[in-house]
Amino acid sequence: MGDIKIKLYDETPIHRDNFIKLVKSDFYEGVSFHRVMKDFMIQAGDPATKAKTAHPLPDSLNTYTIPAEVNNKYFHKKGALAAARQPNEINPELRSSGTQFYIVEGTKYTDDELKNAEQRITNNIKQAVYTRILKETTDSLQKTSTTSTPSQVQEIASMKMFSYLVNSKEYIIPEEQRISYKTYGGTPRLDATYTVFGEVIEGQDVVDRISTVATSANDVPLTEVKILKVKIVNK
Repeated sequence: MGDIKIKLYDETPIHRDNFIKLVKSDFYEGVSFHRVMKDFMIQAGDPATKAKTAHPLPDSLNTYTIPAEVNNKYFHKKGALAAARQPNEINPELRSSGTQFYIVEGTKYTDDELKNAEQRITNNIKQAVYTRILKETTDSLQKTSTTSTPSQVQEIASMKMFSYLVNSKEYIIPEEQRISYKTYGGTPRLDATYTVFGEVIEGQDVVDRISTVATSANDVPLTEVKILKVKIVNK
């Protein structure tokens, strides 16, 4: 459907180097955009989509993961490149899929919609923090061979969470980012909990076209949209 040129951020070196490694190994050649959602994003990177008879829902995220590099400097503006991941409840460390990525299509937001997005971001952060505290509490008690009931574990975790909440603040979208979301669009609700590690610098029109292809009820394109070739043009 056309060429897309992306820039990788040096401030997210783990994701940058991992992506370059995959490109050099030709990993992405023949991989499909298996999840396409208009006004949201297009997602690719599942090796299962290389098969001629791909699974109808190839969004497995069963490959390796890498540590999160969430940097609030980088946000989910239109054209942002970010790493897919498992949800908070089973991935409290917000680790990224080693291979799956998405490019933001998004839509424009009003001030009221951005306020709602801020609340959702705050809730996502709190959920991730509590899940991480709960896991750390359970692991700590097991290491010390302390026998505790689930309710006791939750009580300890809740006390630690209360301490966190006392000292935490609501997430506020910076003014420069608010202007971008209102002017150009994006998907702000994913900020602060997903790693953005690059952006489209040429070919956003191609992303736009891919985002409008016909899909099934499960957001799988009815006609495959494959990545034919990926190469490094400057390093």
